[in-house]
Amino acid sequence: MPRLDLIKKTRVIRSPRVIQLEGMFDLPTEKTSRQQWAVDMPIEDDDWNVGLIVGPSGCGKTSIARECFKNEMVSDFNWFQQKSIIDSFPEEMGIKEITALLSSVGFSSPPNWLRPFHVLSNGEQFRVSIARALAELPGIVVIDEFTSVVDRTVARIGSFAVARTVRKREQKFVAISCHFDIIEWLDPDWIYFPATNQFQWRSERQSRPPVTLEIINVHRKAWELFRKHHYLDSTIQKSANCFVALMDGQPAAFTAVIHFPHRQSPSFREHRTVCLPDFQGIGIGNALSEYIASLYACRKKYTSVTGHPAMIQYRAKSKNWKMIRKPSVVSRQKGLEKNGKRSVASSHERITAGFLYCGPRREREAREFGLI
Repeated sequence: MPRLDLIKKTRVIRSPRVIQLEGMFDLPTEKTSRQQWAVDMPIEDDDWNVGLIVGPSGCGKTSIARECFKNEMVSDFNWFQQKSIIDSFPEEMGIKEITALLSSVGFSSPPNWLRPFHVLSNGEQFRVSIARALAELPGIVVIDEFTSVVDRTVARIGSFAVARTVRKREQKFVAISCHFDIIEWLDPDWIYFPATNQFQWRSERQSRPPVTLEIINVHRKAWELFRKHHYLDSTIQKSANCFVALMDGQPAAFTAVIHFPHRQSPSFREHRTVCLPDFQGIGIGNALSEYIASLYACRKKYTSVTGHPAMIQYRAKSKNWKMIRKPSVVSRQKGLEKNGKRSVASSHERITAGFLYCGPRREREAREFGLI
């Protein structure tokens, strides 16, 4: 994109209050308010996927973006008032493609996928809107006020998840923001600073800022904070041993473990793992799951059965897990009383995969948690 000289004029209506204001601050009498920018963004000089226009309020970010990306600025989408958010995605998209895209931008909560857009939190609306923009707009996707309506934890984590998705899909995405704290997480290929008319290419990819988690053993009552975000039912076994991962002192993810008393090969089994929506997109749930597995594997085999597509995909590629049952439908049998006799009924069927943990063991940490 070549150099652009942009002039924005606005008529000034000299009302009594405006005249008073001119007198109070000795402002010159003007018929028009004039703003001018000399913009130099050579984004056509190299290949890129993610760009960032960043600066304080009033520096001209939006005006410049509207001139440079006239047809790519994303406006508000129309969402069904009553139907699930997934029904608002393009009809030609399959359900697997929709859910994969939602998961990739850090919105990986199947129960919330069923809800209408207007009942979602600000953070969830932020992510699902970007997912829909990436699904519907084949050219450059330009988002104004990027991360402005979410807290800074969601902003940073969401920025990383969005940038990773854009690069994986080989699309082009431009964020317009007044927040400088997202730069390390978004890791853009180029940045433009309208306040100083500075443009810079960032040819070397940066690693994601480190995330420190504190893992604590908790009472199963902690499940109340997480249960509505789990993709299965909301129950938890009374015998479950529960753990929570804290990020910056805030609960982020939950894992529960139960003993599986098999006659020939007793083992431990992952019972529940869920990451809160605000913390999805950087692998916290998988990190907690593997850490707890590494503790229990010091004693016996540790297995997990999951039906979550993103977790199945992650574990299938991980060296720390061995798939012991490929994704398939298994009917769970449940005993029922009927006319004084036991009968057998099939419960809800879903696609799940079974995994055996085969990664490193953390014996020292297992002792600290009192597991061995």
